[in-house]
Amino acid sequence: MMLHRLLLASLLSSAVLIPLRSAVADEAKPEQVKVSFYRHVRPILQRHCSGCHQPSKQGGNLQLISFETFSKGGDNGASFLAGKPDESLIVKQISGEKPEMPLNADPLSAKQIETIRNWIAQGATDDTPAAAKDDVSTTKPPVYTASPVITALAFSPDSTLLAVSGYHEVVLHKADGSEPAGRLIGRSPRINSIRFSPDGTKLAAAGGAPSLFGEIQFWDMAKRELVRSDTVGFDTLYGACFNDEGSLLSFGTFDNRVRAIQVADGKQVMSMDAHADLVYGTAFSLKNDHVISVSRDMSMKLTELKTSQFVDNITSITPGALKGGLMVVQRHPKEEQLLIGGADGEPKLYKIFRTQARQIGDDFNRLRSYTKLPGRVVSVNFNVDGSRFVVGSSNATSGAARIYKTDTEAPLHELKGHAVGVFAVAFRPDGKQVATGGLDGIVRLFDSETGALVKEFVPVTITPAVAGK
Repeated sequence: MMLHRLLLASLLSSAVLIPLRSAVADEAKPEQVKVSFYRHVRPILQRHCSGCHQPSKQGGNLQLISFETFSKGGDNGASFLAGKPDESLIVKQISGEKPEMPLNADPLSAKQIETIRNWIAQGATDDTPAAAKDDVSTTKPPVYTASPVITALAFSPDSTLLAVSGYHEVVLHKADGSEPAGRLIGRSPRINSIRFSPDGTKLAAAGGAPSLFGEIQFWDMAKRELVRSDTVGFDTLYGACFNDEGSLLSFGTFDNRVRAIQVADGKQVMSMDAHADLVYGTAFSLKNDHVISVSRDMSMKLTELKTSQFVDNITSITPGALKGGLMVVQRHPKEEQLLIGGADGEPKLYKIFRTQARQIGDDFNRLRSYTKLPGRVVSVNFNVDGSRFVVGSSNATSGAARIYKTDTEAPLHELKGHAVGVFAVAFRPDGKQVATGGLDGIVRLFDSETGALVKEFVPVTITPAVAGK
C-alpha cells in the first residue's frame, strides 16, 4: 500500500512538473536580438551602396552615408517606413531574384537583407553616437582646426598641380604652392594613395574608413567631379598605381590581396592572395603584363596580370635577409627595375625578372642598396627619366628626406627642415622641384638641383577652435 502511494505521488508530481517546466521555458525564451543601425545596418550600406549614393555622386538623388540621409530618401520617395519592412522601398530594391541594388554588383546576402528588414520591423531607430556623426560633403566641406597629417602627394603630369591628401578629400594646389586650385571631397575619411593618370585627365585616390570599407575614387580633373567610386573590402586600401596606358589601376588591400581593376568600369581583372600580410604598394612592369607588390610580410612578389598567377619572390626569401616589412615600390620609368623601401630604412633597386635559378641564400635580383635613412622608408618617387629619386622616412621621433642619383649609393641632397616623420614625397615631372609632407601637416617644396627649401605651406585653411563648442 505504501509503495502504491509513493508511485502515485511520483506520477502526479511528474504530471504537474511537465507543464510547469514548459511554461518556464516559454517565459525564458529570448526576444529577437535588437538590430543596431550604427553597428549592423550602416556598415552594409557603406560597403555595398554608398559608392553610388554619396554627396559627390548622388544616384537617384539619394545618399546612404548616414541615418539622416538614408531616412530622407531620394527621387523615388522615402527609403523605409518604420515598422513596415514589406512596404519599405529599400527592402524591395535589395530583394528578389534580380534586385535593383546594389547596381552592377553582387546582391546582398540573405543575412544582410534580413538584418535590414529586422531593423525596420523593430522601428528603424537611429543609435549613431553623437561623436560618430560625420556629415562631410561638398556643401559642408571639412573644417580644420589643425593641419591634417599628409599621407599622400602627387604632381600632375604637366607639372601644374600638386594633389595633397586631407580629411575626406584631396586638396589641389598650384604646383608652386602659390594658391589653392580645388577640393575633391569624397566619402573616405582617410586617403592613403594619390595618383594622376598618365595623361592627367583623371586622378585616383585609394583609402577608405578603417574597419568599415576600402574605396577607390576616380575623379575627372577637367570637371573636378567624381566619375566613380569602387568599394573594395572591409578596410582601407594602399599603393594605387596606373598602368602606362591608364586603362588599369592596381592597389593593395588590408586582407593581404593585390588587385587590378579596369579604370573604365571598375571590373576586376586580377586578384592575387599569396602575401601573408597587408599589401602596401603595387607597380606594373614596363610591358604592363605583370604586377609587382610589396607587403608587411617582408616580400616583393611578381604576378602575371593575365592569369593572376603568382610567379616569383623578387626579393630574397632567406630568413633574416630582409629586416621588417616593405612599404613602398615604384618601377623605373624606362627599365624593368624596381625601387623599394621599408622598415630597415634602406632604399634598394631590384631588377624585376630573374635570369638564373633561385638558390637558398641569394638575393640575385638586387642591383644596388643606398645609404640608410633614419627610421623606415615610407615613400619613394623617381623623376621622369629615372636618373634620380626622392625618398621620405619616419621613426618615432623624427623624419628625413633625401634625393639620390639612381646610379650612386650616397645621397645627392639632404632635404632639411623635417623635425617629424615624412610620409609622402613627389618629384615634379618637369624636374625642377620635389615636394614632401608628413606628420606636421606642412607641404615643403625643394629645389631638386640644390636641395634648398623653396617654400613651405599648410595645404588647408585653419579655423581656430572655439572653447565650449
